[in-house]
Amino acid sequence: MTVSPPIPDQVTSGTRPAAHPVLISVNVGLPAVLGYRRGQPVVSGIRKRPVTTARLVLDRLNLEGDGQADLRAHGGVDKAVFAYPAEHLAAWSEEFGIDPPFAPGSFGENLTVAGLREDQVCIGDIWEWGEARLQVAQPRWPCFKLAMATGVRAIVARFIETGRCGWYLRVLQPGQVPIPANGAGTDLIRVIERHPAGVTVLDAQRAFLDGATRDQIERVLAVEALAPAWRKMLLSQLEKYTEQDCNGAPDA
Repeated sequence: MTVSPPIPDQVTSGTRPAAHPVLISVNVGLPAVLGYRRGQPVVSGIRKRPVTTARLVLDRLNLEGDGQADLRAHGGVDKAVFAYPAEHLAAWSEEFGIDPPFAPGSFGENLTVAGLREDQVCIGDIWEWGEARLQVAQPRWPCFKLAMATGVRAIVARFIETGRCGWYLRVLQPGQVPIPANGAGTDLIRVIERHPAGVTVLDAQRAFLDGATRDQIERVLAVEALAPAWRKMLLSQLEKYTEQDCNGAPDA
């Protein structure tokens, strides 16, 4: 049997095509005082600014010039790089009447990308970016610092409700990575492998919400590439069903 090669702008796994993302901006930032909460300074690396150099070095933990403050909740090998769809920036700006609109880096993302969303990117997908290779590891779960950074108090709840969560990537192979010139790079990042399970970032995010079924949770847990931290969160959800099974259904 002759197998046709994938068309240039797509990569395939089985019958599931995946477009390659357009890299709009690469953003970095070091920890700084974000504001004050309960009288105490809040230090965070969430505020990112677009990079203007031609290339950066990406190691296992960070892009060159990037960093996190609270390493208990942020950063680490499974959160080395955060990608966020550029389309969401426009949607949030419209929803909350932000003028001027949110710019790349406004949500703490390292990669502002276009053309892929949470329902199209799969846990375990592998991306090639310059010399580096990255793997999608988990969705983002927001904290209060997102509200402080954006100036929108309702953003955390809406971030969860809408599923506009973005995704974290681990670095499988460090190296030098190119930065888009003149606003966008159409061929700088390529999806070179789609995970065969087909569990999307949105699937993984929804599995942690109240009302997720046992089947939903177990389907996500079956993906070996899922970040251990997200796996732990889902296992805590699954324990609720186990406790219900042990206790039995309530009498009518």
